[in-house]
Formats: sequence, C-alpha cells, structure tokens
Amino acid sequence: YTNIGNPHAVGQHPISFYREVLALCDLPAEYGVDNAAVAASFPPDAVERAREMREAIGPAGTGAYTNSQGVLQFRQDVANYIAERDGHPSYPANIFLTNGASAAIENCLTGLISDDRDAIMIPIPQYPIYSALIGRLGARQVGYYLDEEKGWAVSEAELEKRWDAAKADGLKVKALALINPGNPTGQVLKREDLEVICRFCARNGIVLLADEVYQRNVYADDKKFISAKKVALEDPQSENLQLVSYHSTSKGFIGECGRRGGMMELHHIDPYVQSQIYKLASSGLCSGVAGQIMMSLMVKPPKPGDASYDTFMKEEGDIHESLKRRAKILVEGLNSIDGIECNESEGAMYAFPRLTLPQKALDAAAANTQSPDTLYSLSLLEETGICVVPASGFGQEKGRIGFRTTFLPEEDVIVKAVSEFKRHHELFCAKYADDIVSKL
Repeated sequence: YTNIGNPHAVGQHPISFYREVLALCDLPAEYGVDNAAVAASFPPDAVERAREMREAIGPAGTGAYTNSQGVLQFRQDVANYIAERDGHPSYPANIFLTNGASAAIENCLTGLISDDRDAIMIPIPQYPIYSALIGRLGARQVGYYLDEEKGWAVSEAELEKRWDAAKADGLKVKALALINPGNPTGQVLKREDLEVICRFCARNGIVLLADEVYQRNVYADDKKFISAKKVALEDPQSENLQLVSYHSTSKGFIGECGRRGGMMELHHIDPYVQSQIYKLASSGLCSGVAGQIMMSLMVKPPKPGDASYDTFMKEEGDIHESLKRRAKILVEGLNSIDGIECNESEGAMYAFPRLTLPQKALDAAAANTQSPDTLYSLSLLEETGICVVPASGFGQEKGRIGFRTTFLPEEDVIVKAVSEFKRHHELFCAKYADDIVSKL
C-alpha cells in the first residue's frame, strides 16, 4: 500500500525508547518503574523518564482525563522544543495537545467558519482534509495553485489573483492553509516563499494555518525546514501575523500514526478567540493520553550521555537515511519511464508524478464518468497490486493527470514497485494506443 502515509503499516520499526517509556507509563508501578527487576528489561533513562511523566500525569494515571489542553509538563516540553528550533520564546499556555494534527485543524476551522460566505484559501494540490472540512462546515474553498514547473512554489501574484477573485464573488476569506513540507507535492519551502505567504496573510488580516507535520522529513541537501513562526517573528512585514502551527507524531521518523498524537501552537491570536478554542477543546474532554506521551517524547528524546542515546540516534538516523534513499529511488525510477515526469521529493513522504496518456484513455475515462487518473490508478491496482491515489483527489491544474504515491515501503519493495510502475505504464499505453496528448 503506497496510498497513505502510515509508516508502521508498511514495515517501519518503532523507536525503542518511545515504546519503552510508553509501556512503563501504562504498567502498574509494581510491575514497572517500582519493580526491583525493572533494570533487567528497561534502560535507566527510560525508567527515569517514565517516572517523570507519571508524576506529570498524576496519580490517576494514563486511564484518566487530563486538562483539555493536555498535560502541562508535556506542553512545556513542546514549548521548549519550539523555542530551541526557532530561537524565539514559546509558551505552554499557547500549546494545545490534540488527537493528531487533524483534530487541531478541525477545531480551528470550526472556530473560523460562521456562514456560507466564509472562505479558506488552500493550496492546490492540497491534503484533502482541508477541502473535506471546509465543505462539511459549509464554507467555500479558494484554491491557490502551486507552480509545478518551479518546484511547486507559490507566487505573490497567484495569491493576490485568488484573493481578488474571492472578494469579487462576495466571499470573506478567513484563513490561508500552508503545508510545508508539502503533501502531496513533497517540496520544502524556502524562506523567501514563506515570507511571501506570511506577509500576504498579515497584510490582509487573515489567519495563517501552518501545517508543518513533516518538518523532520527533509531529504534535499540544499534545503532545511524553516517554521512560519520563525519567519513571522523575524520579518518586520509579518509582525501582525495571526498564526496557528501544527505538528504530529504520525510523521517524521516516529511514524506513530495510531497513537493520535498532535499539537497546535497559537501565535498572536486574540485572547478571547483563544478562549473559544479552549471551549472547543473542552467539548472533547482531552486528547488521548498515549498521544500526549508520544508528543512529549518526540520533542524531548534522549540526550547525549543518556543510556538510550546511541541506540536512539542509530534507529532514527537509519530511518532518515533510508527514507532519503527511497525517495531518490522512486523519483528517479518514475522519471526513467517514458510518459511520466516527477519533481524531486525534497521532503515529506510522497511523490506526485505527472502522466502523459493516449487520447483513447482519456475518452475511455470520460465514457465511464471517471477522471483519467482514476482509470489509470484502478488499472495499476488491478495489474500490479500497487495502490496509489489519483491526483484529482488533491486538486490539480486543468488537464493535468497524475497520482500520489508514498515511498514508505522497504527499499527492496520500492525497487520492485518502480519496475511494476514501468511494466504497467507500458501495458496501459499499449492498450489505449493512440496519439499521445501533449502535457500542459
């Protein structure tokens, strides 16, 4: 399955330290942290960290509700991580621990949207949670298109064009969503790109929703992750920016999707508005405690000198280097196939190739009321067993055909998949042989 970013489902091993501490937090003390034989099964730093976390959670343990924003100490851990990452202060009162980043995004959109003339600007291509939630909440989406020819960059002219069109239609744009590194597109935004977006939002008084769940997943040697908050605090033209940033334990090198660990940080948000976000969080009582634990562990891993440090660094480093190799194998393999073009996957977990297909294939899809990439993706699944997502599900320029695939399966599986992509593409094009349509 290459259709979803679910690392453990396709063979990624969990990080030992995280699972050790989580187990010790859940185990009754007499079987875990207070057991005389605990040192025979768990490293001392895992035991000590579990003791600290159990104290922070309180005597009721992991089976009880926590504060609706999350355990205070865990939020402090997140704030410390952000402060170290950006070089600027972060405060636990502005941190909300959530059931994955998805719940945080839903809470914010729920708070922002009040009627059917409200609108949210979203990147095209985009992660479909945005379009789905906007539709469910009765608002309008305003797509701003990323430029594939320029590595999925965004331009100020494109933002202004879509903003002006929305206003002309009588829409009130409340927020703009940014995904960096990109899903499904895999780009890592440069500081200049972030400045364009931050300045645009600040100038127009709209909230920037910065989806940064892939911030650790950067593979291009000439790129590094820069947070929207760092730009907002260092760029004078963005000083009034209202910003909500998201992170998650589902991605990065931890990949603990099933734990549902997530967070959001509110920056420069009106205190009354923040109090309403707290009410929304309270309506769900609290996020899962296992996810809160994982979030704290992710942002505060073993440090040099700890018993688990060397093992942790090897496990995390192996995952990163393997993902980097897999991204290269997949993208180079796709680009070696006649009729498939794919930008470099600089970050995240995905490739988003563009296809050139025979006209007869387009006609067959239309006759079956399907998009061409749905026809292609179903054919790929039936012929090879490889499951991808049609690019039309993410949005794309009119006339573009493609799909999204992850590079999460093991390296030998990716190599085999590239061979199968090639075999299927040749069979598919032969089946619908005709003049090849030109790409946009």
